[in-house]
Amino acid sequence: MWCSQENLPSPKTILSAAASLAASAILFRTIANDLIPDVVQNSFYSRLQKLSSQITVVVEELDGLTPNEMFEAANLYLGTLLSTSTRRIKVNKPEKEKQLLVTIDKNQGLVDCFKGVNFKWVLVSSQKPASNGKREDHSQSEVRQLELSFHKKHRDMVLSSYLPYILNKSKEIKEERKVVKLHTVDYNGTDYWGSINLDHPATFETMAMDPEIKKALIEDLDRFRERKEYYRRVGKAWKRGYLLFGPPGTGKSSLVAAMANYLKFDIFDLDLKEVQCNSDLRRLLIGTKSRSILVIEDIDCSVELQNRDAENEPKTVEDDKITLSGLLNFIDGLWSTCGEERIIVFTTNRKDRLDPALLRPGRMDQHIHMSYCTFSGFKTLAYNYLRIQEHLLFGDIEKLLDYYKAQATPAEVAGELLKSDDAQVSLQGLITFLQSKNKMETAWQDITVGK
Repeated sequence: MWCSQENLPSPKTILSAAASLAASAILFRTIANDLIPDVVQNSFYSRLQKLSSQITVVVEELDGLTPNEMFEAANLYLGTLLSTSTRRIKVNKPEKEKQLLVTIDKNQGLVDCFKGVNFKWVLVSSQKPASNGKREDHSQSEVRQLELSFHKKHRDMVLSSYLPYILNKSKEIKEERKVVKLHTVDYNGTDYWGSINLDHPATFETMAMDPEIKKALIEDLDRFRERKEYYRRVGKAWKRGYLLFGPPGTGKSSLVAAMANYLKFDIFDLDLKEVQCNSDLRRLLIGTKSRSILVIEDIDCSVELQNRDAENEPKTVEDDKITLSGLLNFIDGLWSTCGEERIIVFTTNRKDRLDPALLRPGRMDQHIHMSYCTFSGFKTLAYNYLRIQEHLLFGDIEKLLDYYKAQATPAEVAGELLKSDDAQVSLQGLITFLQSKNKMETAWQDITVGK
């Protein structure tokens, strides 16, 4: 098919049209120069030029079905930058959390300044079309993504510095806001664990224990936290074991809570009597998180875990559901490498009843004796309960605790201090209690010697 030249415009017509367009453009520009201020014109042209040099990085909420860590980090980080000028914000209260979570709302933007460069963020939300004509759940049909816009010359800075900075910053924010949780065995849970918030108020400052032991423990915990690369270099799992032993009432459980509050690590309280077999033990280990404390209390009361050289009573078949070898593999076998930055704590009233295999370094790295109350421990309790640091009766109490070695646990001393808000009455009652303890111990020693 072809067209005759008669239907084509003549060169004269084309030149005439071009001249007319050029004249219109000149006229438009002249009018624009006369009527539109220079500031507005410069801003307009500057924006056009800026748009042509912009790069947009898209950070999607999901990578397939997997949550995008970069999206979660940026969303949390941007929530801390919201100001009073932000027109819309999103507020959420996660279950079992104490603080409100404030984040940027959809289709809202804000500007962040990093190393003198402005970066613009916008949260974009859209609806994913339903498949096969079926109506989908709203939470699954909404597609969210963060869009980061900046000048193209800052591309390397964004990828090498800015985004890694946001990832690290979000970890710090999570650490500050973290609510420590207490997990217990729950076979109805997906990972065999159920959890509640740990509201235990114990701290190292309130612990009535030997000051030197307390200081050494804090230093050991700090060293452990900072040694990720060290453990990797020496080829060991990043974990630490502590054995807390001593009479009942000496604060072993409270010390575990103090460690958790200090490190902001969740506690996984493992009652071996609730575990049905060794395979369940492995599944429970897999269900624990990194940055957590796994606690087995009163391990001396657990069957098949006592000293194999001791004379024990015969055990029934029902008692043999967990073996010592199964627990040892649980502590430092291949399964123990599922996760990192873990602390394992055993508590016992009778260290001598435990099998030596449980106590060697690499399993229980530190053995901490929780002793009867000393005078330094009493002074901590006196301040906690009575808010006093000195008193005329302190001298008598020091003699009873440190010289006569009255065997009173911190729990017993605290119980006496609770009986009255009057310091004089409370301390006098404690002295009477310690004297009676000392007389009972002396009488018992006399009976023992007489035998």
